[in-house]
Amino acid sequence: MEKLPTEGGIATILANPSPDSASDVPEIVLQVVDLKPIGNSSTRYTFMASDGKMKVKAMLPTHFASEINSGNLQNLGLIRVLDYTLNSIPNQTEKALIVTKCEVVASSFDSEIKSEVKKEAEMENEATKLKKEEAAPSIVLKPKQETVVKSAMQIVKEERGNAAPAARLSMTRRVHPLVSLNPYQGNWTIKVRVTNKGNLRTYRNAKGEGHVFNVELTDEDGTQIQATMFNEAAKKFYPKFELGKVYYISKGSLRIANKQFKTVQNDYEMTLNENALVEEAEGEVFIPETKYNFVKIDQLGSYVNSRELTDVIGIVQNVSSTLSIRRKSDNETVPKRDITIADDSNKTVVVSLWNDLATNIGQELLDMVDTSPVVAIKSLKVGEFQGVSLSTVSKSVVQINPDLPEAHKLRTWYDSEGKGASMASIGSDMVSPNSKNGARSMYSDRVFLSHITSDPSLGHDKPEFFSINAYISLIKGDQTMWYRACKTCNKKVSEATESGYWCESCGKSDDQCSLRYIMILKVSDPTGEAWLSVFNEQAEKIIGCGADELERIKNEEGDDQYQMKLKEAMWVPHLFRVSVTQNEYMGEKRQRITVRSQALVDPATESKYLLEEIAKLSV
Repeated sequence: MEKLPTEGGIATILANPSPDSASDVPEIVLQVVDLKPIGNSSTRYTFMASDGKMKVKAMLPTHFASEINSGNLQNLGLIRVLDYTLNSIPNQTEKALIVTKCEVVASSFDSEIKSEVKKEAEMENEATKLKKEEAAPSIVLKPKQETVVKSAMQIVKEERGNAAPAARLSMTRRVHPLVSLNPYQGNWTIKVRVTNKGNLRTYRNAKGEGHVFNVELTDEDGTQIQATMFNEAAKKFYPKFELGKVYYISKGSLRIANKQFKTVQNDYEMTLNENALVEEAEGEVFIPETKYNFVKIDQLGSYVNSRELTDVIGIVQNVSSTLSIRRKSDNETVPKRDITIADDSNKTVVVSLWNDLATNIGQELLDMVDTSPVVAIKSLKVGEFQGVSLSTVSKSVVQINPDLPEAHKLRTWYDSEGKGASMASIGSDMVSPNSKNGARSMYSDRVFLSHITSDPSLGHDKPEFFSINAYISLIKGDQTMWYRACKTCNKKVSEATESGYWCESCGKSDDQCSLRYIMILKVSDPTGEAWLSVFNEQAEKIIGCGADELERIKNEEGDDQYQMKLKEAMWVPHLFRVSVTQNEYMGEKRQRITVRSQALVDPATESKYLLEEIAKLSV
């Protein structure tokens, strides 16, 4: 029998706008009508919830977006509401249904299921009638029991007086899941675990000096939110919040999250002032469910150098051995291990695991790499090394072969077709003129050299990225073209006391070393010229050979052949992706332009690009 919306489902919700727990919610199946995203968001969706007769505005939980994006739930589909809250809409008489837990009953129907949609007044009358029926007294005969007379004070003491402050807070108010919160709500109480705690920082602005610190909070469902405290609130709550402990929090405020600074997947961020209530839930410990918001590997380009952390899932293709890397900040040695993963976008990316993840999870992956396990990783930083690279941070979570729909789907794809498919590194998109899907290619942010050289302030606060089309006009043969590098970590080595080479980073000597390019070259376009810094990977492509081979030519074939090799790379048109930063030299700030990726100009693609730009001008 085909499932249909629950008759009177909306009236039931209106009569009980805030159930105490999910177990108090009866069987309610509703149809999703007019499903659409909120603004440009791909994680928050609004719809009209219909039971066939009545409708109410509604919103789905953010973690349910994967069901919509995968097509499991479509417009006119059915959902079973497992938990909810009904919120008032400012300056309006109607209310909004915030669905906090639900499951898909049917992905879609051909049309809306309805008989007659009632007016708002009828909805209120029906809800009031239901409330009266529930409030009607019933007569139940009970056997006579011996009663003990207690004062009101005794009763209060028994029920609440002996409870801890946090327990009293939970007894007097319903705990709201984070997914149900929005800026227009009044009083709410949340129960969350501190999963990340920042430092108490001092800042200065036109108003004077202040203090700020933030925490990342996670509820039992795995939903996260960032809470920020300023000045008196920061000093008050900094010692109170402890990493890993559970708290009840109320009297905070919410606002739209600033995408530039947010570190968790939530459209809102929380602010706590000195009047907020924060009480530890003593003796309570819960491990939040890990929720993912996966980004396809071929979509990672748009996250490069962003503060926003990303989640990925992929098939493990390769696992390196553990390296010991010396940190510049404190000179401590930390373990690092690189893994290469692939997904059904037929792209691969390198993920750097650090510290315990490198030694523990990394070793486990190395032992089972032949079975091509699925790995899901939460909270990764996206960098620009080799185009696009991923790196774990202190709060990253790694799961091997997780029991997730995305993992099962990926396993099926890999076993059926992915194993034999041709894979390309997402980093290659950064040097491909045909880069799509959000990666920053040589055809995005295209400027002339004069745009960079005429503005000395570029790159003052943070690196800025551009693409240029220019000719290499000069490579000085008498410059220091390379350095001697450790074969393990590629860091600079010095000659050892007796023989061989000493690597300060690895803390060991080796009989051999390799040469790696570190050079500058001049490029020119119709508006001017500039000097670019080029490192090994890109220099090898430009010169056409490795630094070891170029040194051999210089030493064995003579200076003429060496100069000839450099001239072969000159006056060839290149597309460059560059970063612009400010460096200080001899007390003077100078612009530093560094090549991040490069490619030879493809005439057909370049012509197509120019025609598109001309078409934009004509419009």
